[in-house]
Amino acid sequence: MQRFAMGIEFCGMRYKGWQTQQPGVRSIQQTMENVLSKIADEPIILHGAGRTDAGVHATNMVAHFDTHAIRPIRGWLMGTNSQLPKDIAIQWIREMDQDFHARFKAQARRYRYVVYNHPSRPALLHKQVTHAYYALDVDKMIEAAGKFEGVHNFESFRAAACQSNQPVRHVTHCRLIRHGAYLVLDIQADGFLHHMVRNIMGCLLEIGQGMYEVEHIDAIFAAEDRKAAGITAPPDGLYFIQADYPEQFALPHVPLGPHWLNLPE
Repeated sequence: MQRFAMGIEFCGMRYKGWQTQQPGVRSIQQTMENVLSKIADEPIILHGAGRTDAGVHATNMVAHFDTHAIRPIRGWLMGTNSQLPKDIAIQWIREMDQDFHARFKAQARRYRYVVYNHPSRPALLHKQVTHAYYALDVDKMIEAAGKFEGVHNFESFRAAACQSNQPVRHVTHCRLIRHGAYLVLDIQADGFLHHMVRNIMGCLLEIGQGMYEVEHIDAIFAAEDRKAAGITAPPDGLYFIQADYPEQFALPHVPLGPHWLNLPE
């Protein structure tokens, strides 16, 4: 039995998220398992570093699978990519020891959320970024983003359907990057709750519009109630970009994504 890890890039526009769901519902995991099972000529179960919502994208979703099939690395990579839909692609693949696990060995996960702040909507980036046509106080949003760093109870920032046992998370960094008309929220944590990043971005957008002051975030945390927070930002601008693992696994370093995502800090 061999274990392989891979990095997957996908556009989530046509999918109901990463995780396999009921029959007839298109997911990234199920789509990939179907193709890998054909290549391996045996059933394949794929384990991802995290889950993504419907419409959310990824530039380097780490996943792994086990198989008895003997194929060269190039065969796995080229064979799978040739049969996958054009909006899903394996970026790299390598054989791993059995103690590697894409989900349970991940020490941190990182997302970026992209907002295009311009009066006119972007046609070429349709569903790739979130369009904010209104004026924003970006300096205030940058200040507010820092309040999410550290260890906090994120009860107010998770969806009602969240299945996590507890809402405390350690956010190692949360910063907003401004580059022309693009605003990119870069956030890394030991784990994320359902809709957590989208709810944080929704809060920052409301602060940017002048609906609340920066200190309002403290009151939202203290409330420990989803109703205390504001809107859930759309999935369009959200990207899973990275999962961190112990150095012993030596996974490849890949770019964070296309130019509107991989902006200078």
